Amino acid sequence: MLRVRVLLGRSWRGFRTFPGLAVEVKNEPILGFEAGSPERTELQKALDGLKGRTEEVPCVVGDELVWTKDVRYQLSPFNHSHKVAKFCYADMELINKAIQASLAARREWDLKPVQDRAQILFKAADVISGPKRAEILAKTMIGQGKTVVQAEIDAAAELIDFFRFNAKHAVELEAQQPISTKESTNTALYRGLEGFVAAVAPFNFTAIGGNLAGTPALMGNVVLWKPSDTAVSASYAVYRVLRECGLPPNIIQFLPADGPVFGDAVTSSPHLAGINFTGSVPTFKRLWKQVAQNIDIYRTFPRLAGECGGKNFHFVHSSADVRSVVLGTIRSAFEYSGQKCSACSRMYVPDSSWPQIREQLLDIHKDIRVGDPVEDFSTFFSAVIDDKSFARIKRWLDHAKSSSNLSIIAGGKCDDSKGYFVEPTIIVTKDPQDPIMTEEIFGPVLTVYVYPEKNYAEVLRLVDNTSPYALTGSVFAHDQKVVDEAARVLRNAAGNYYVNDKSTGSIVAQQPFGGARASGTNDKPGGPHYVLRWTSPQLDRSVHQMEGRCVSASHSMSTICFSQNPSWKLHVIHQKSDQNRQWTQFCLKLIR
Repeated sequence: MLRVRVLLGRSWRGFRTFPGLAVEVKNEPILGFEAGSPERTELQKALDGLKGRTEEVPCVVGDELVWTKDVRYQLSPFNHSHKVAKFCYADMELINKAIQASLAARREWDLKPVQDRAQILFKAADVISGPKRAEILAKTMIGQGKTVVQAEIDAAAELIDFFRFNAKHAVELEAQQPISTKESTNTALYRGLEGFVAAVAPFNFTAIGGNLAGTPALMGNVVLWKPSDTAVSASYAVYRVLRECGLPPNIIQFLPADGPVFGDAVTSSPHLAGINFTGSVPTFKRLWKQVAQNIDIYRTFPRLAGECGGKNFHFVHSSADVRSVVLGTIRSAFEYSGQKCSACSRMYVPDSSWPQIREQLLDIHKDIRVGDPVEDFSTFFSAVIDDKSFARIKRWLDHAKSSSNLSIIAGGKCDDSKGYFVEPTIIVTKDPQDPIMTEEIFGPVLTVYVYPEKNYAEVLRLVDNTSPYALTGSVFAHDQKVVDEAARVLRNAAGNYYVNDKSTGSIVAQQPFGGARASGTNDKPGGPHYVLRWTSPQLDRSVHQMEGRCVSASHSMSTICFSQNPSWKLHVIHQKSDQNRQWTQFCLKLIR
Protein backbone atom coordinates (compact mmCIF):
# COMPACT_ATOMS: atom_id res chain seq x y z
CA MET A 1 0.00 0.00 0.00
CA LEU A 2 3.01 2.28 0.56
CA ARG A 3 6.01 2.71 -1.70
CA VAL A 4 8.86 5.20 -1.26
CA ARG A 5 11.25 6.30 -3.97
CA VAL A 6 14.33 8.43 -3.20
CA LEU A 7 14.75 11.30 -5.64
CA LEU A 8 17.50 13.47 -4.21
CA GLY A 9 19.51 13.86 -1.06
CA ARG A 10 22.00 16.57 -0.11
CA SER A 11 23.63 18.21 2.87
CA TRP A 12 25.91 21.23 3.30
CA ARG A 13 28.21 22.07 6.20
CA GLY A 14 26.41 19.66 8.52
CA PHE A 15 23.04 21.27 7.89
CA ARG A 16 20.30 18.74 8.57
CA THR A 17 18.40 18.01 5.37
CA PHE A 18 16.24 15.13 4.22
CA PRO A 19 16.25 13.14 1.02
CA GLY A 20 13.54 14.11 -1.41
CA LEU A 21 10.99 11.32 -1.46
CA ALA A 22 8.16 10.32 -3.71
CA VAL A 23 5.66 8.40 -1.62
CA GLU A 24 3.15 6.32 -3.52
CA VAL A 25 -0.12 5.53 -1.75
CA LYS A 26 -3.58 4.60 -2.98
CA ASN A 27 -7.09 5.27 -1.76
CA GLU A 28 -8.29 2.65 0.69
CA PRO A 29 -10.66 0.13 -0.94
CA ILE A 30 -14.22 0.22 0.41
CA LEU A 31 -15.31 -3.15 1.74
CA GLY A 32 -18.71 -4.60 0.88
CA PHE A 33 -19.70 -6.32 4.17
CA GLU A 34 -21.75 -8.93 2.34
CA ALA A 35 -23.32 -11.63 4.48
CA GLY A 36 -20.73 -14.27 5.32
CA SER A 37 -17.74 -12.07 4.45
CA PRO A 38 -14.82 -11.86 6.94
CA GLU A 39 -15.35 -8.12 7.44
CA ARG A 40 -19.05 -8.66 8.17
CA THR A 41 -18.22 -11.29 10.77
CA GLU A 42 -15.67 -9.03 12.50
CA LEU A 43 -18.01 -6.05 12.47
CA GLN A 44 -20.91 -8.05 13.87
CA LYS A 45 -18.67 -9.25 16.69
CA ALA A 46 -17.67 -5.66 17.48
CA LEU A 47 -21.30 -4.47 17.38
CA ASP A 48 -22.42 -7.28 19.67
CA GLY A 49 -19.69 -6.34 22.14
CA LEU A 50 -20.96 -2.76 22.35
CA LYS A 51 -24.67 -3.52 22.79
CA GLY A 52 -25.93 -2.13 26.08
CA ARG A 53 -22.41 -1.16 27.08
CA THR A 54 -21.33 2.27 28.34
CA GLU A 55 -17.70 3.07 27.61
CA GLU A 56 -15.77 5.36 29.95
CA VAL A 57 -13.85 8.08 28.10
CA PRO A 58 -11.56 10.32 30.19
CA CYS A 59 -9.78 13.52 29.34
CA VAL A 60 -6.16 12.74 28.48
CA VAL A 61 -3.28 15.11 29.23
CA GLY A 62 0.05 13.50 28.47
CA ASP A 63 -0.23 10.01 29.94
CA GLU A 64 -2.64 11.12 32.65
CA LEU A 65 -6.28 10.01 32.44
CA VAL A 66 -8.30 12.75 34.11
CA TRP A 67 -11.88 12.81 35.37
CA THR A 68 -13.61 16.03 36.39
CA LYS A 69 -16.91 16.40 38.24
CA ASP A 70 -18.74 17.54 35.09
CA VAL A 71 -19.84 14.12 33.80
CA ARG A 72 -21.74 13.76 30.52
CA TYR A 73 -23.11 10.95 28.35
CA GLN A 74 -23.09 10.24 24.64
CA LEU A 75 -26.42 8.72 23.60
CA SER A 76 -27.12 6.52 20.61
CA PRO A 77 -29.19 8.59 18.14
CA PHE A 78 -31.50 5.72 17.17
CA ASN A 79 -31.93 4.49 20.75
CA HIS A 80 -31.40 7.35 23.17
CA SER A 81 -31.93 5.07 26.16
CA HIS A 82 -28.51 3.57 25.37
CA LYS A 83 -25.68 5.53 26.96
CA VAL A 84 -22.85 4.84 24.55
CA ALA A 85 -20.14 6.64 26.51
CA LYS A 86 -19.63 8.30 29.85
CA PHE A 87 -17.20 11.20 29.61
CA CYS A 88 -16.37 14.42 31.39
CA TYR A 89 -15.79 18.03 30.41
CA ALA A 90 -12.33 19.48 30.87
CA ASP A 91 -12.52 22.65 32.94
CA MET A 92 -10.49 25.82 32.43
CA GLU A 93 -7.78 24.67 34.83
CA LEU A 94 -7.30 21.35 33.04
CA ILE A 95 -7.26 23.00 29.60
CA ASN A 96 -4.57 25.43 30.74
CA LYS A 97 -2.59 22.53 32.21
CA ALA A 98 -2.83 20.77 28.85
CA ILE A 99 -1.58 23.88 27.07
CA GLN A 100 1.51 24.10 29.28
CA ALA A 101 2.27 20.40 28.91
CA SER A 102 1.94 20.67 25.14
CA LEU A 103 4.24 23.67 24.94
CA ALA A 104 6.90 21.79 26.94
CA ALA A 105 6.82 18.97 24.38
CA ARG A 106 6.63 21.14 21.27
CA ARG A 107 10.30 21.81 20.49
CA GLU A 108 11.46 18.20 20.61
CA TRP A 109 8.50 17.09 18.47
CA ASP A 110 9.07 19.83 15.91
CA LEU A 111 12.76 18.88 15.56
CA LYS A 112 11.89 15.26 14.86
CA PRO A 113 12.40 14.37 11.16
CA VAL A 114 9.18 14.54 9.21
CA GLN A 115 9.64 10.95 8.09
CA ASP A 116 9.47 9.83 11.71
CA ARG A 117 6.28 11.78 12.34
CA ALA A 118 4.78 10.53 9.08
CA GLN A 119 5.57 6.94 9.99
CA ILE A 120 3.18 7.20 12.94
CA LEU A 121 0.31 8.11 10.62
CA PHE A 122 1.25 5.43 8.10
CA LYS A 123 1.22 2.87 10.90
CA ALA A 124 -2.08 4.18 12.28
CA ALA A 125 -3.64 3.92 8.83
CA ASP A 126 -2.52 0.30 8.56
CA VAL A 127 -3.92 -0.50 12.00
CA ILE A 128 -7.29 1.09 11.19
CA SER A 129 -7.31 -0.70 7.84
CA GLY A 130 -6.77 -3.99 9.64
CA PRO A 131 -7.26 -4.94 13.29
CA LYS A 132 -9.06 -1.78 14.49
CA ARG A 133 -11.39 -1.34 11.51
CA ALA A 134 -14.36 -3.19 13.01
CA GLU A 135 -14.11 -1.45 16.39
CA ILE A 136 -14.01 2.07 14.97
CA LEU A 137 -16.81 1.33 12.50
CA ALA A 138 -18.99 -0.17 15.24
CA LYS A 139 -18.50 2.85 17.49
CA THR A 140 -19.31 5.19 14.60
CA MET A 141 -22.47 3.25 13.76
CA ILE A 142 -23.80 3.04 17.32
CA GLY A 143 -22.59 6.43 18.54
CA GLN A 144 -23.25 8.57 15.46
CA GLY A 145 -26.11 6.67 13.83
CA LYS A 146 -24.35 5.69 10.62
CA THR A 147 -25.23 2.76 8.42
CA VAL A 148 -22.52 0.22 7.68
CA VAL A 149 -21.97 1.78 4.24
CA GLN A 150 -21.64 5.33 5.58
CA ALA A 151 -19.43 4.23 8.47
CA GLU A 152 -17.13 2.36 6.10
CA ILE A 153 -16.84 5.38 3.80
CA ASP A 154 -16.07 7.67 6.74
CA ALA A 155 -14.40 5.95 9.68
CA ALA A 156 -12.39 3.51 7.58
CA ALA A 157 -11.70 4.68 4.02
CA GLU A 158 -11.62 8.46 4.49
CA LEU A 159 -9.78 8.39 7.80
CA ILE A 160 -7.16 6.00 6.41
CA ASP A 161 -6.82 8.15 3.30
CA PHE A 162 -6.35 11.31 5.37
CA PHE A 163 -3.54 9.70 7.36
CA ARG A 164 -1.78 8.17 4.36
CA PHE A 165 -2.06 11.04 1.91
CA ASN A 166 -1.26 13.75 4.45
CA ALA A 167 1.81 11.77 5.51
CA LYS A 168 2.77 11.44 1.84
CA HIS A 169 2.31 15.17 1.24
CA ALA A 170 4.30 16.05 4.37
CA VAL A 171 7.28 13.94 3.31
CA GLU A 172 7.18 15.18 -0.27
CA LEU A 173 6.97 18.79 0.91
CA GLU A 174 10.59 18.51 2.05
CA ALA A 175 11.65 18.19 -1.59
CA GLN A 176 10.09 21.55 -2.46
CA GLN A 177 13.15 23.75 -2.11
CA PRO A 178 14.15 27.19 -3.40
CA ILE A 179 16.79 27.67 -6.08
CA SER A 180 20.42 27.56 -4.94
CA THR A 181 23.48 28.98 -6.70
CA LYS A 182 27.18 28.24 -6.92
CA GLU A 183 27.76 30.80 -4.18
CA SER A 184 25.10 29.69 -1.69
CA THR A 185 22.64 26.98 -0.73
CA ASN A 186 19.05 27.97 0.05
CA THR A 187 17.05 25.56 2.18
CA ALA A 188 13.43 25.71 3.30
CA LEU A 189 12.67 24.21 6.69
CA TYR A 190 9.01 23.43 7.20
CA ARG A 191 8.68 24.08 10.91
CA GLY A 192 5.57 23.68 13.01
CA LEU A 193 3.82 26.77 14.31
CA GLU A 194 5.21 28.41 17.44
CA GLY A 195 2.57 27.62 20.03
CA PHE A 196 -0.31 25.15 20.02
CA VAL A 197 -3.19 24.36 17.67
CA ALA A 198 -6.77 23.91 18.89
CA ALA A 199 -8.69 21.28 16.90
CA VAL A 200 -12.48 21.56 17.22
CA ALA A 201 -14.21 18.57 15.64
CA PRO A 202 -17.79 17.87 14.46
CA PHE A 203 -19.98 14.83 15.07
CA ASN A 204 -20.74 13.85 11.50
CA PHE A 205 -17.40 12.40 10.35
CA THR A 206 -15.04 10.39 12.51
CA ALA A 207 -12.45 11.02 9.80
CA ILE A 208 -12.68 14.79 10.13
CA GLY A 209 -11.80 14.67 13.82
CA GLY A 210 -8.76 12.53 13.09
CA ASN A 211 -7.69 14.91 10.35
CA LEU A 212 -8.24 18.12 12.33
CA ALA A 213 -5.94 16.90 15.09
CA GLY A 214 -3.66 14.57 13.15
CA THR A 215 -2.48 16.84 10.35
CA PRO A 216 -1.18 19.73 12.49
CA ALA A 217 0.57 17.15 14.70
CA LEU A 218 2.10 15.55 11.61
CA MET A 219 3.61 18.91 10.67
CA GLY A 220 5.37 19.34 14.01
CA ASN A 221 2.64 21.03 16.03
CA VAL A 222 1.16 20.22 19.41
CA VAL A 223 -2.62 19.99 19.47
CA LEU A 224 -5.55 20.26 21.86
CA TRP A 225 -8.29 18.06 20.37
CA LYS A 226 -11.86 18.84 21.43
CA PRO A 227 -14.04 16.05 20.05
CA SER A 228 -17.77 16.46 19.56
CA ASP A 229 -19.88 15.36 22.52
CA THR A 230 -21.86 13.14 20.14
CA ALA A 231 -18.78 11.45 18.64
CA VAL A 232 -16.66 10.92 21.76
CA SER A 233 -16.53 7.13 21.57
CA ALA A 234 -15.20 6.80 18.01
CA SER A 235 -12.91 9.83 18.43
CA TYR A 236 -11.31 8.32 21.51
CA ALA A 237 -10.74 5.07 19.62
CA VAL A 238 -8.87 7.02 16.91
CA TYR A 239 -6.82 8.87 19.52
CA ARG A 240 -5.84 5.60 21.18
CA VAL A 241 -4.72 4.16 17.83
CA LEU A 242 -2.43 7.16 17.30
CA ARG A 243 -0.90 6.72 20.76
CA GLU A 244 -0.46 2.98 20.29
CA CYS A 245 1.28 3.64 16.97
CA GLY A 246 3.96 5.80 18.56
CA LEU A 247 2.52 9.28 19.06
CA PRO A 248 4.34 10.61 22.14
CA PRO A 249 2.44 11.99 25.14
CA ASN A 250 1.48 15.69 25.12
CA ILE A 251 1.53 15.99 21.31
CA ILE A 252 -2.25 15.60 21.06
CA GLN A 253 -4.23 16.22 24.23
CA PHE A 254 -7.72 14.66 24.18
CA LEU A 255 -10.11 17.13 25.81
CA PRO A 256 -13.89 16.79 25.65
CA ALA A 257 -15.15 20.17 26.85
CA ASP A 258 -17.97 22.66 26.84
CA GLY A 259 -17.59 24.67 23.63
CA PRO A 260 -17.54 28.20 25.11
CA VAL A 261 -15.22 27.14 27.96
CA PHE A 262 -12.77 25.53 25.53
CA GLY A 263 -12.98 28.53 23.22
CA ASP A 264 -12.37 30.99 26.05
CA ALA A 265 -9.40 28.98 27.31
CA VAL A 266 -7.56 28.60 24.01
CA THR A 267 -8.22 32.11 22.70
CA SER A 268 -7.03 33.70 25.95
CA SER A 269 -3.66 31.94 25.79
CA PRO A 270 -0.78 33.98 24.33
CA HIS A 271 0.54 30.74 22.83
CA LEU A 272 -2.42 30.07 20.53
CA ALA A 273 -0.94 29.46 17.07
CA GLY A 274 -3.94 28.12 15.18
CA ILE A 275 -7.51 26.85 15.26
CA ASN A 276 -8.53 23.95 13.03
CA PHE A 277 -12.32 23.90 13.03
CA THR A 278 -15.32 22.16 11.53
CA GLY A 279 -18.76 23.13 12.78
CA SER A 280 -21.37 25.87 12.67
CA VAL A 281 -20.96 29.40 11.36
CA PRO A 282 -21.95 31.06 14.69
CA THR A 283 -19.33 29.06 16.60
CA PHE A 284 -16.57 29.81 14.10
CA LYS A 285 -17.49 33.51 14.11
CA ARG A 286 -17.36 33.53 17.90
CA LEU A 287 -13.87 32.04 17.89
CA TRP A 288 -12.73 34.47 15.18
CA LYS A 289 -14.05 37.45 17.17
CA GLN A 290 -12.33 36.23 20.32
CA VAL A 291 -9.04 35.95 18.47
CA ALA A 292 -9.51 39.46 17.09
CA GLN A 293 -10.27 40.87 20.55
CA ASN A 294 -7.17 39.21 22.01
CA ILE A 295 -4.85 39.90 19.09
CA ASP A 296 -2.44 42.00 21.17
CA ILE A 297 -1.64 39.17 23.59
CA TYR A 298 -0.47 36.57 21.07
CA ARG A 299 3.16 35.74 20.36
CA THR A 300 2.21 35.09 16.74
CA PHE A 301 -0.82 35.73 14.56
CA PRO A 302 -3.04 32.63 15.00
CA ARG A 303 -4.14 30.82 11.87
CA LEU A 304 -7.81 30.01 11.58
CA ALA A 305 -8.99 27.25 9.28
CA GLY A 306 -12.70 26.53 9.25
CA GLU A 307 -15.32 24.49 7.41
CA CYS A 308 -18.84 25.57 8.29
CA GLY A 309 -21.35 23.70 6.16
CA GLY A 310 -23.48 24.81 3.25
CA LYS A 311 -26.80 25.15 1.48
CA ASN A 312 -25.82 22.90 -1.37
CA PHE A 313 -27.62 22.85 -4.70
CA HIS A 314 -28.52 20.58 -7.59
CA PHE A 315 -29.29 22.60 -10.71
CA VAL A 316 -31.04 20.61 -13.42
CA HIS A 317 -31.22 21.62 -17.09
CA SER A 318 -33.72 20.20 -19.54
CA SER A 319 -30.87 18.36 -21.32
CA ALA A 320 -30.01 16.37 -18.17
CA ASP A 321 -30.39 12.61 -17.84
CA VAL A 322 -33.39 12.23 -15.54
CA ARG A 323 -32.32 8.96 -13.95
CA SER A 324 -28.93 10.37 -12.99
CA VAL A 325 -30.62 13.42 -11.49
CA VAL A 326 -33.02 11.35 -9.41
CA LEU A 327 -30.53 8.81 -8.09
CA GLY A 328 -27.90 11.45 -7.36
CA THR A 329 -30.36 13.68 -5.55
CA ILE A 330 -31.84 10.92 -3.39
CA ARG A 331 -28.37 9.90 -2.27
CA SER A 332 -27.08 13.42 -1.73
CA ALA A 333 -30.13 14.66 0.16
CA PHE A 334 -30.84 11.64 2.35
CA GLU A 335 -27.70 9.59 2.97
CA TYR A 336 -26.69 9.91 6.62
CA SER A 337 -29.98 11.73 7.28
CA GLY A 338 -28.81 14.76 5.28
CA GLN A 339 -26.15 15.43 7.92
CA LYS A 340 -23.21 15.69 5.55
CA CYS A 341 -21.80 19.18 5.08
CA SER A 342 -22.14 18.60 1.33
CA ALA A 343 -25.73 17.24 1.32
CA CYS A 344 -28.10 18.59 -1.33
CA SER A 345 -30.69 20.80 0.34
CA ARG A 346 -32.07 22.84 -2.58
CA MET A 347 -32.89 21.72 -6.10
CA TYR A 348 -33.80 23.67 -9.24
CA VAL A 349 -35.75 21.74 -11.89
CA PRO A 350 -37.18 22.93 -15.25
CA ASP A 351 -40.94 22.64 -15.60
CA SER A 352 -40.52 20.43 -18.68
CA SER A 353 -38.60 17.80 -16.67
CA TRP A 354 -40.38 18.09 -13.35
CA PRO A 355 -43.26 15.61 -13.90
CA GLN A 356 -40.85 12.81 -14.75
CA ILE A 357 -38.36 13.72 -12.01
CA ARG A 358 -41.16 14.07 -9.45
CA GLU A 359 -42.58 10.66 -10.30
CA GLN A 360 -39.21 8.94 -10.00
CA LEU A 361 -38.30 10.74 -6.76
CA LEU A 362 -41.54 9.62 -5.15
CA ASP A 363 -41.17 6.10 -6.51
CA ILE A 364 -37.77 5.68 -4.85
CA HIS A 365 -38.81 7.61 -1.74
CA LYS A 366 -41.44 5.05 -0.75
CA ASP A 367 -38.78 2.32 -0.60
CA ILE A 368 -36.29 4.21 1.59
CA ARG A 369 -35.72 2.29 4.82
CA VAL A 370 -35.23 4.41 7.95
CA GLY A 371 -34.40 2.62 11.18
CA ASP A 372 -31.79 0.89 13.32
CA PRO A 373 -28.58 0.52 11.27
CA VAL A 374 -27.16 -2.10 13.63
CA GLU A 375 -30.09 -4.50 13.57
CA ASP A 376 -30.83 -4.02 9.86
CA PHE A 377 -27.90 -3.55 7.48
CA SER A 378 -30.33 -2.67 4.66
CA THR A 379 -31.28 0.57 6.45
CA PHE A 380 -30.73 3.53 4.11
CA PHE A 381 -30.39 6.05 6.92
CA SER A 382 -31.05 6.27 10.63
CA ALA A 383 -31.88 8.91 13.23
CA VAL A 384 -30.47 12.44 13.33
CA ILE A 385 -27.74 12.99 15.88
CA ASP A 386 -29.48 14.40 18.98
CA ASP A 387 -32.45 16.22 20.50
CA LYS A 388 -31.22 19.66 19.44
CA SER A 389 -30.92 18.59 15.82
CA PHE A 390 -34.33 16.91 15.97
CA ALA A 391 -35.96 20.06 17.36
CA ARG A 392 -34.34 22.28 14.72
CA ILE A 393 -35.49 20.07 11.84
CA LYS A 394 -38.99 19.82 13.33
CA ARG A 395 -39.25 23.63 13.30
CA TRP A 396 -38.48 23.58 9.56
CA LEU A 397 -41.12 20.91 8.97
CA ASP A 398 -43.63 23.00 10.91
CA HIS A 399 -42.66 26.00 8.78
CA ALA A 400 -43.29 23.98 5.63
CA LYS A 401 -46.70 22.86 6.89
CA SER A 402 -47.79 26.39 7.77
CA SER A 403 -46.45 28.29 4.73
CA SER A 404 -48.64 28.92 1.70
CA ASN A 405 -45.50 28.91 -0.46
CA LEU A 406 -44.47 25.38 0.52
CA SER A 407 -46.00 21.99 -0.20
CA ILE A 408 -44.74 18.74 1.32
CA ILE A 409 -45.03 16.03 -1.34
CA ALA A 410 -43.27 13.26 0.61
CA GLY A 411 -42.41 12.64 4.25
CA GLY A 412 -42.77 15.45 6.76
CA LYS A 413 -43.20 13.39 9.92
CA CYS A 414 -40.82 12.90 12.83
CA ASP A 415 -40.75 10.91 16.07
CA ASP A 416 -38.33 11.08 18.99
CA SER A 417 -39.94 8.54 21.30
CA LYS A 418 -37.11 6.01 20.92
CA GLY A 419 -34.62 7.68 18.61
CA TYR A 420 -34.45 11.01 16.82
CA PHE A 421 -36.13 9.88 13.62
CA VAL A 422 -37.15 12.22 10.79
CA GLU A 423 -38.75 11.00 7.58
CA PRO A 424 -37.00 11.81 4.31
CA THR A 425 -38.92 14.90 3.25
CA ILE A 426 -39.40 16.49 -0.17
CA ILE A 427 -40.90 19.98 -0.36
CA VAL A 428 -41.86 22.09 -3.36
CA THR A 429 -41.60 25.87 -3.03
CA LYS A 430 -43.23 28.64 -5.05
CA ASP A 431 -40.76 31.16 -3.67
CA PRO A 432 -37.07 30.50 -4.47
CA GLN A 433 -36.09 32.99 -1.75
CA ASP A 434 -38.05 31.32 1.05
CA PRO A 435 -35.83 30.84 4.14
CA ILE A 436 -35.98 27.08 3.60
CA MET A 437 -33.98 27.68 0.39
CA THR A 438 -31.39 29.93 2.01
CA GLU A 439 -30.66 28.58 5.50
CA GLU A 440 -28.88 25.38 6.45
CA ILE A 441 -31.16 22.66 7.87
CA PHE A 442 -28.72 19.76 8.29
CA GLY A 443 -31.34 17.07 8.06
CA PRO A 444 -33.17 14.86 5.52
CA VAL A 445 -35.12 17.72 3.94
CA LEU A 446 -34.97 18.56 0.22
CA THR A 447 -36.71 21.63 -1.21
CA VAL A 448 -37.41 21.90 -4.96
CA TYR A 449 -38.05 25.03 -6.99
CA VAL A 450 -39.63 24.37 -10.40
CA TYR A 451 -38.62 27.06 -12.90
CA PRO A 452 -39.72 27.90 -16.46
CA GLU A 453 -37.32 26.10 -18.77
CA LYS A 454 -36.64 29.19 -20.85
CA ASN A 455 -35.39 31.06 -17.75
CA TYR A 456 -32.50 28.73 -16.95
CA ALA A 457 -29.87 31.48 -17.30
CA GLU A 458 -31.72 33.69 -14.84
CA VAL A 459 -32.08 30.77 -12.44
CA LEU A 460 -28.34 30.12 -12.55
CA ARG A 461 -27.82 33.63 -11.19
CA LEU A 462 -30.48 32.91 -8.60
CA VAL A 463 -28.58 29.81 -7.48
CA ASP A 464 -25.44 31.90 -7.06
CA ASN A 465 -27.09 34.66 -5.03
CA THR A 466 -29.66 32.82 -2.90
CA SER A 467 -27.50 31.47 -0.08
CA PRO A 468 -24.58 32.91 1.90
CA TYR A 469 -22.83 29.53 1.63
CA ALA A 470 -20.57 28.21 -1.12
CA LEU A 471 -19.58 24.65 -0.26
CA THR A 472 -20.80 22.17 -2.90
CA GLY A 473 -23.10 22.21 -5.89
CA SER A 474 -23.97 20.16 -8.94
CA VAL A 475 -25.11 20.97 -12.45
CA PHE A 476 -26.93 18.29 -14.43
CA ALA A 477 -26.86 19.00 -18.16
CA HIS A 478 -25.64 17.42 -21.40
CA ASP A 479 -25.79 20.60 -23.45
CA GLN A 480 -22.14 21.67 -23.43
CA LYS A 481 -23.06 25.31 -23.95
CA VAL A 482 -25.14 25.20 -20.77
CA VAL A 483 -22.39 23.36 -18.88
CA ASP A 484 -19.89 26.06 -19.85
CA GLU A 485 -22.27 28.90 -19.01
CA ALA A 486 -23.09 27.38 -15.63
CA ALA A 487 -19.40 27.04 -14.80
CA ARG A 488 -18.92 30.77 -15.43
CA VAL A 489 -21.99 31.92 -13.50
CA LEU A 490 -21.43 29.54 -10.57
CA ARG A 491 -17.65 30.01 -10.39
CA ASN A 492 -17.85 31.29 -6.81
CA ALA A 493 -20.99 29.42 -5.73
CA ALA A 494 -19.23 26.21 -4.67
CA GLY A 495 -15.79 25.11 -3.54
CA ASN A 496 -16.52 21.60 -4.80
CA TYR A 497 -18.43 21.77 -8.08
CA TYR A 498 -19.80 18.72 -9.86
CA VAL A 499 -21.16 18.16 -13.36
CA ASN A 500 -23.64 15.31 -13.79
CA ASP A 501 -22.84 13.96 -10.35
CA LYS A 502 -24.25 14.39 -6.84
CA SER A 503 -22.93 17.09 -4.52
CA THR A 504 -21.65 14.59 -1.92
CA GLY A 505 -18.93 11.96 -1.94
CA SER A 506 -15.62 13.79 -2.20
CA ILE A 507 -12.64 11.44 -1.96
CA VAL A 508 -9.34 12.33 -0.33
CA ALA A 509 -6.67 13.23 -2.92
CA GLN A 510 -9.25 13.10 -5.72
CA GLN A 511 -11.60 15.92 -4.71
CA PRO A 512 -9.98 17.92 -1.87
CA PHE A 513 -12.85 19.44 0.05
CA GLY A 514 -13.90 22.91 1.17
CA GLY A 515 -15.75 26.07 0.26
CA ALA A 516 -15.65 29.82 0.74
CA ARG A 517 -18.16 32.54 1.64
CA ALA A 518 -19.93 31.44 4.84
CA SER A 519 -18.82 27.85 4.22
CA GLY A 520 -15.32 28.49 5.52
CA THR A 521 -11.74 29.27 4.64
CA ASN A 522 -11.51 26.67 1.83
CA ASP A 523 -8.19 25.15 2.85
CA LYS A 524 -8.93 21.93 0.96
CA PRO A 525 -8.09 19.11 3.39
CA GLY A 526 -7.35 15.99 1.42
CA GLY A 527 -5.17 17.93 -1.01
CA PRO A 528 -1.41 18.43 -1.25
CA HIS A 529 -1.43 22.04 -0.03
CA TYR A 530 -3.31 21.44 3.22
CA VAL A 531 -0.21 20.36 5.13
CA LEU A 532 1.50 23.67 4.30
CA ARG A 533 -1.25 25.47 6.25
CA TRP A 534 0.20 24.05 9.46
CA THR A 535 3.82 25.01 8.89
CA SER A 536 5.85 28.14 9.52
CA PRO A 537 8.61 27.85 6.90
CA GLN A 538 12.10 29.10 7.62
CA LEU A 539 14.49 29.93 4.79
CA ASP A 540 18.17 29.33 5.49
CA ARG A 541 20.82 30.77 3.17
CA SER A 542 24.24 29.20 3.66
CA VAL A 543 27.02 31.09 1.82
CA HIS A 544 29.87 28.92 0.54
CA GLN A 545 33.38 30.07 1.57
CA MET A 546 35.27 30.66 -1.68
CA GLU A 547 38.98 31.43 -1.22
CA GLY A 548 40.92 33.51 -3.68
CA ARG A 549 37.80 34.84 -5.39
CA CYS A 550 35.56 37.85 -5.28
CA VAL A 551 31.80 37.46 -5.36
CA SER A 552 30.11 40.52 -6.79
CA ALA A 553 26.64 41.52 -5.63
CA SER A 554 25.77 44.02 -8.31
CA HIS A 555 22.25 44.67 -7.10
CA SER A 556 23.66 46.29 -3.93
CA MET A 557 26.58 47.90 -5.78
CA SER A 558 29.03 46.07 -3.53
CA THR A 559 32.17 44.04 -4.01
CA ILE A 560 33.16 41.52 -1.36
CA CYS A 561 36.75 40.26 -1.53
CA PHE A 562 37.69 36.91 -0.01
CA SER A 563 41.39 36.63 0.88
CA GLN A 564 43.62 33.81 -0.22
CA ASN A 565 45.20 33.88 3.24
CA PRO A 566 43.01 31.78 5.54
CA SER A 567 44.45 33.47 8.65
CA TRP A 568 43.08 36.87 7.68
CA LYS A 569 39.84 37.80 9.41
CA LEU A 570 39.39 41.35 8.15
CA HIS A 571 38.18 41.89 4.64
CA VAL A 572 37.29 45.12 2.93
CA ILE A 573 33.98 45.93 1.31
CA HIS A 574 33.73 48.96 -0.96
CA GLN A 575 30.11 49.99 -1.24
CA LYS A 576 28.80 52.82 -3.35
CA SER A 577 26.17 54.92 -1.61
CA ASP A 578 23.15 55.58 -3.80
CA GLN A 579 22.34 58.75 -1.88
CA ASN A 580 25.58 60.71 -1.79
CA ARG A 581 27.53 58.76 -4.44
CA GLN A 582 30.61 58.74 -2.20
CA TRP A 583 32.75 55.71 -1.66
CA THR A 584 32.80 54.44 1.91
CA GLN A 585 35.04 51.81 3.35
CA PHE A 586 33.57 49.22 5.67
CA CYS A 587 35.13 46.37 7.51
CA LEU A 588 33.51 42.98 7.64
CA LYS A 589 34.71 40.35 10.05
CA LEU A 590 34.45 36.85 8.72
CA ILE A 591 35.00 34.47 11.61
CA ARG A 592 36.09 31.13 10.24
